[in-house]
Amino acid sequence: MRKTLLKAGLLAGAGLFAANAAQAVEIEYWQYVFDARVKAMDQLIENFEAANPGVTVEHVTFPYADYQTRVVAAHAAGRGPDVVQLFYGWTDNFVDGGILQPLSQEAFPPAEIEEDFFPIVTAMKREGAYYGLPTAVRSLALFYNKDLFEEAGLDPENPPQTLDEWVAAAEATTKRDGAGNMISAGTTLDMAGQDHHWWREVLVRQFGGAPYTDDYRTVTYDGDAGREALEWYTSLQTEKGVGAAGFMDEGQAAFRAGLAAMTIDGTFRLGAFRSIENFEWGVTELPAGPDGTRSNYSSYFANGIGASAEGEELEAAEKFLAYITSPEAMEIWLETVGELPARREVALTEANLADPIYGPFLRGLDYAHTTLFVDEAAQRQLIIDATNRILLQDVAPADALADAAEEEQELIDARN
Repeated sequence: MRKTLLKAGLLAGAGLFAANAAQAVEIEYWQYVFDARVKAMDQLIENFEAANPGVTVEHVTFPYADYQTRVVAAHAAGRGPDVVQLFYGWTDNFVDGGILQPLSQEAFPPAEIEEDFFPIVTAMKREGAYYGLPTAVRSLALFYNKDLFEEAGLDPENPPQTLDEWVAAAEATTKRDGAGNMISAGTTLDMAGQDHHWWREVLVRQFGGAPYTDDYRTVTYDGDAGREALEWYTSLQTEKGVGAAGFMDEGQAAFRAGLAAMTIDGTFRLGAFRSIENFEWGVTELPAGPDGTRSNYSSYFANGIGASAEGEELEAAEKFLAYITSPEAMEIWLETVGELPARREVALTEANLADPIYGPFLRGLDYAHTTLFVDEAAQRQLIIDATNRILLQDVAPADALADAAEEEQELIDARN
């Protein structure tokens, strides 16, 4: 019987699974291009190859916009990767498309996975089998520019903790020229970024509703709470004027340039934001709702084994997957990318919880929700389209939301 790889962890340098150099095996690992993630994976591959001299890992990357298309096309041509990165929300597409194979329950026992990893890992489980494991998990938090806060007379060490305080801070930090044109936003507004998650899993709940039924198979955000949440969100541009969709193209770009005082983003942005030199920034938990309700959205990219991997390549792929989801790999990922370790014991350390940057994200995991997408890209686009219809076509929020909910329900029903 094969040794359990999950508990072994395959620590670099231990040589627990060192292959015979005379039987060299090459496998491919695919992920999308994100500088910090690529850097981290290069380090993990170097560590893995040093501990396993008979295994070579080729690191293949593609732009995010093309990534899913390239994976699907490669699979159709019989040239798919041995280990592939995927967003948890793509799991149904990848499983239904035959791109992934289930993880061996001998090498990766489900009971051990559920004991060691945060509960959101179960989003990779289908009919009792896991199809991938994460190295890191994500939550959302509010990033703010301390310099712009101080300039506006706000206490940079006392960031907003409620939605009302957040709006007041956004109004105080918005700048316009003599003609009324926005030259620095109080907040970013970017539904194509993380705002669609913020609206769906945070604002809808803070306005008294729920986006879906508990099994995420029935859309419920088209009620009063969802409408009020979307009206509140779009009013930030149409009435309060503290931000504008499309300002500086991307929300994170505006924040990095020092032209937005606040932005809502995920832990994966920490690596990029650490390169900021023009101002000091801070992180705090997402603002609480009108009645004090806190909510968050948690997510992750997982790593699965390609359906075509077999024989020596499959064995090597399992060893590699075990290493890149080990405690050692998670520590490297946290340091390089900023994403939180997916294993509880690695993430919930006293030092991490007390850290002014990591702490707010970790606290957010306590009350976070993970949307069980059937097609993350399509479901995201429906909310983007609904918001654009309100902002650009003056469509009533209730009508835009009703149309989005109807289309999304049809999408969910077609996959079940």
